[in-house]
Amino acid sequence: MSHRKADPKLLEILVCPLTKSALEYDADTQELISRRAGLAYPIRDGIPIMLPDEARQLDSTPAPHLVDD
Repeated sequence: MSHRKADPKLLEILVCPLTKSALEYDADTQELISRRAGLAYPIRDGIPIMLPDEARQLDSTPAPHLVDD
């Protein structure tokens, strides 16, 4: 795992790709948290990975992109 930090200015402007809501930065886990979507997007080598398929679910509530219509 890399110790390269994400650019703080970039983190300020990013939003959840599913809900367009604000994200919370978790420095300990190197993730961007979308409470509304229930997802945690990883930051790898200082680069936020904003793909819902790469995100971790926060709880047992299905994320919007995983719910069948």
